Amino acid sequence: MTVSYEGNDYRLVMFDLDDTLAPSKSPLDDQMVDLLRRMLDVSLGCIISGGNFTQFEKQVLARLGTFDSVGNLHLMPTCGTQYVRWAGSEWETVYAEYLSDDEKKRTLDILETGAKELGLWESETWGDILEDRGSQITFSALGQKAPVDAKAAWDPDGAKKESLRAYAAERLPDLEVRSGGSTSVDITKKGIDKAYGALKLMDILGLTTSDILFFGDRLDEGGNDYPVKALGITSIAVHGWPDTHAKLSAILDGS
Repeated sequence: MTVSYEGNDYRLVMFDLDDTLAPSKSPLDDQMVDLLRRMLDVSLGCIISGGNFTQFEKQVLARLGTFDSVGNLHLMPTCGTQYVRWAGSEWETVYAEYLSDDEKKRTLDILETGAKELGLWESETWGDILEDRGSQITFSALGQKAPVDAKAAWDPDGAKKESLRAYAAERLPDLEVRSGGSTSVDITKKGIDKAYGALKLMDILGLTTSDILFFGDRLDEGGNDYPVKALGITSIAVHGWPDTHAKLSAILDGS
């Protein structure tokens, strides 16, 4: 089972989630649901994103439902610090690289202090600004439930988010600090990012970098999708789910 792209065959297609398969924190569109089901009939698939498993359930699993090839889907929440797969009747966690209590406390303190010093701590938000996802701490400038339009308008060039990322990275040298979604900064254990997740999945499934095709909206250096590209995995840059839908449709139609 493979899909073909530019003369090469790929056994697994990997995706970022927010702004790649769906708008930030939003459920999959019907068109994307149909396309992913079609893809999973002919290829393995993986979604790797900064959201926790609960977010995956809301955005992806509740929309896809259970179908014959659901076992071909692999999930890597919180930037690959966790791996969840279908066990035949339920989704099981294979591994999770949890942060220690000390790492969490230092991270939460520095993110809040930095956001306030940099003028990025907003008073009007939709949900929590800081979230402990177990294996990842996430800063979301406008809160976890902010509307897509509000998030897009807050930091259109990414400069605000980058200033906080740099602030936290300097003060947390023992941890991994990366830009996440449109308004977020994600912090995990050192060396654990989407590349870590991709490598772990390759080892578990017996794949190499040449077996994987990756779709992401943040493939720029410093973006949270860049580590996958840096591994040498063939990567396709996209801008929103309609772009992903168009490009994946073309690939499947040509395979």
